[in-house]
Amino acid sequence: MGSDKKNEQLQPTATCTDDIKELSEMTLDELWQLFPIILKPHHEAYQNWYATEAQKLIKLTENTLARINHVGSTAVKGLLSKPTVDILLELKNDSDTLNVRAVLQHAGWSLMSSQTEPFWHEVFNKGYTKYGFSEKVYNLHVRYNGDWNELYFRDYLMEHKAIADAYGQLKLSLLDQYRNDRDGYTAAKTDFVNKYTKIARSCYGNRYLQEP
Repeated sequence: MGSDKKNEQLQPTATCTDDIKELSEMTLDELWQLFPIILKPHHEAYQNWYATEAQKLIKLTENTLARINHVGSTAVKGLLSKPTVDILLELKNDSDTLNVRAVLQHAGWSLMSSQTEPFWHEVFNKGYTKYGFSEKVYNLHVRYNGDWNELYFRDYLMEHKAIADAYGQLKLSLLDQYRNDRDGYTAAKTDFVNKYTKIARSCYGNRYLQEP
């Protein structure tokens, strides 16, 4: 009896982490449960998060880089947002995109999606793990050099606090319904984003249009 007890104590203890799937093995629903929509007040550190990663990305892509910007809600001071820094990395039109992808992946960026229509666009991220969010989370949008809506919408929110506050309230109103549905959350904001992007373009002209 004593020997059995001794042997029992020597058995390895299983943990709940032993059976956690890799992100690539998870269904979309499982990913949305693991990475819910979280909204937090703006934090001054977001600009530093962006600046640190931007310097690394500039060095990684210096021969192909056309422009880099902090976009999304964390770029707008005072705006309620997901604690995720969005970066728009624009490439020269003659860039070797497969090489850029390989360079970014080697540097620790995970490729999440790739599309060619209606324009070429790849999305990478950092800070998403099979255990949930890391302390710092990034989305990296890689495209060819262009006149992108995100830049105009960001600028308009920066310069019109009342509209930025309304956008924050809209996001807060959607949280309960779409906490675990990122696609639905994005779609529910589309009319607001499109409306003020159109207004921004009428105000700013083609301020982000560059020569190819």
